[in-house]
Formats: sequence, structure tokens, C-alpha cells
Amino acid sequence: MKALVIYTSQTGFTKRYAGWLAEELGGEAVDLNDVKNASEERFSEYDTIVYGGWANAGKIVRAEWFLKKAPSWKDKKLAVFCVGAAKAGDQNMRNALNKALDTEQKKYIGIFYLPGGMNYEKLKAGSRLLMKAYAAMLKKKPETQEYGEMISKSFDMSDRKYLEPVLKYLGNTD
Repeated sequence: MKALVIYTSQTGFTKRYAGWLAEELGGEAVDLNDVKNASEERFSEYDTIVYGGWANAGKIVRAEWFLKKAPSWKDKKLAVFCVGAAKAGDQNMRNALNKALDTEQKKYIGIFYLPGGMNYEKLKAGSRLLMKAYAAMLKKKPETQEYGEMISKSFDMSDRKYLEPVLKYLGNTD
């Protein structure tokens, strides 16, 4: 299997997962900015192409680039992963992933959520202020207080174990 993992990362969690995944697949991880204008020839040598982006307001950042190209890659194994600050199994993330692909895309693209974390030190000032305000709002409601507390400070819950479903889908595990 020759694999390419394309990613965009704001604070490093998605980049870390892309690197781990490329290592597991024996492939390469590249930043989206390095391939976004590449010709189709650049991708022809790969039989597996994966895109990873971070979660932002229920969407996978810059996933539209991958999804636009995906129909021409139907002969390859394709997957998308999203990294965010929610815990594994979070219902809101499941709902967002369910909406990220249309019915046709779901037939040939696997989609996965990988828990990452929050790194306030690497966030741009505007994003940092928005996240702090969002966390404060969540802490006011009993049903979201725990999550609000969790995202009010930097934390890291990324772990290679979360790659297992992706690797299984891509046929790289027993």
C-alpha cells in the first residue's frame, strides 16, 4: 500500500495524528498547502489517500478541497479524519461527521473522529478569545459545565490508539 496523508493543522494535534497515521501506513504526511495546487499526476502513485482537518463549528476545516477531488480517486482507498477537543464518542462530533459527507461520498470515503485537545498558546489571538468565551458560556449550563471546564485550559488527549478504526478501515490491521 502506498499512502498519502494530507492534513491541515492549527495547533499541532492534526499534524501529530497525520504523522502517526503515515508512519503506521508506511506512507508520507504532507501539509495541504504543499499539495493543494498539485496536478492529478502528483496523486496517481498512491492507492490510499487520507485527509485530516481540525474541527471548527461542526465542520472539518478545508475538507472541501479533498471532497472535491475524491470522485476522481474512487479507485483508491479514501478516508477523512477530524481532530477536535471533544472526547471520543462525543454525540455532537458523531452528528457533525454524519453531515460531513453526502450519501454518495459515504459509499467510498471512510470518516473518523480523533480526540486531540486544546492548546491556547498556539491559537491565534482571535480564536483564543472566542474559545475562552465559548468555554465560559458552556460552564454556566449544568449539562455542558464539564465540557466547558475541560476546554477552558490547554490539554492533550491525543493517543495512537484512536487510529485503530482508521487503520482497520484502510486494511492495515488484522
